[in-house]
Amino acid sequence: MTTMTFGKALNAGLRRALAGDDKVVLMGEDIGTLGGVFRITDGLKAEFGEHRVVDTPLSEAGILGTAVGLAYRGFRPVVEIQFDGFIYPAFDQIVAQVAKLHYRSRGSVRMPITIRVPFGGGIGAAEHHSESPEAYFAHTAGLRVVACSNPADAYVMIQQAIASDDPVLFFEPKRRYHVKGEVDETASLADAKPIGVASVVASGTDVTLVTYGGLVQTARDAAVAAAEDGISIEVIDLRSLAPIDYATVEASVRRTGRLVITHEAGQQGGVGAELAASVTERCFEFLEAAPVRVTGHDIPYPPAKLERHHLPDLDRILDGVDRVMGRPNSLSGVEA
Repeated sequence: MTTMTFGKALNAGLRRALAGDDKVVLMGEDIGTLGGVFRITDGLKAEFGEHRVVDTPLSEAGILGTAVGLAYRGFRPVVEIQFDGFIYPAFDQIVAQVAKLHYRSRGSVRMPITIRVPFGGGIGAAEHHSESPEAYFAHTAGLRVVACSNPADAYVMIQQAIASDDPVLFFEPKRRYHVKGEVDETASLADAKPIGVASVVASGTDVTLVTYGGLVQTARDAAVAAAEDGISIEVIDLRSLAPIDYATVEASVRRTGRLVITHEAGQQGGVGAELAASVTERCFEFLEAAPVRVTGHDIPYPPAKLERHHLPDLDRILDGVDRVMGRPNSLSGVEA
């Protein structure tokens, strides 16, 4: 086991993928000489050359269009979108081309493209640098959408995404890039948890708390805090947003009878809405209360000075737990 940051774990995973398959090509703005704005690709151009780690023009649509051509020719392009809010110029390429070519060609064409997207807030960044656009892509048939939350998963899941014959939107919570954890660099992908399977990261009996990405650690902190008040929370890290591992979520909800979902993105039409609806359909007779969503507000992402009021935090998540438990909460009008 090696202790490394989330960012270094991604770098190590990319290095292993590049070394293991000469058809893997990295592309993105400033990812070569600079090593990316977050230094995730630092040193890879020097090691593998400018034909494998390619600095591109500032054109997301052009980057994705080039990736489609490379995939047609048997390559496995790994595209970096520098910031979450920069992905929209490539939206047409992703949803109208990348997602549909396998289906349109009756299976004769595959699009093994990995699209890395640093996403979410918590770093005090400027406009267009802290968004959570994952629901757009989870809604699009033909795309896999995943979000890792810790260094160990980052190392393995980026390799699994690159090895997949499906196009993968790979969301990386940028606020977690400097968090350290244990990584097994000798681990075999064949023995690793499949990329589409959720993880139960804290066991509990009273409430199921489901999240992904940057809020997983906050959810774990909420479970510790709630335990001091006699409430047992089971925390699930989804890891995959399309497809969703409903088997793991359902098994938990059937035990606890209560569901809280939290994510940074706004509530309207979000991943939490789909989870709440689907779990209600599948587990209605087991639910003791309606599912609760704790999310970002339905507004454009606010200026950095206000983001702490926008992002779900420990107090807001615990308030959601109080709501689903029928305890005094912010919406009941009764203070605890």
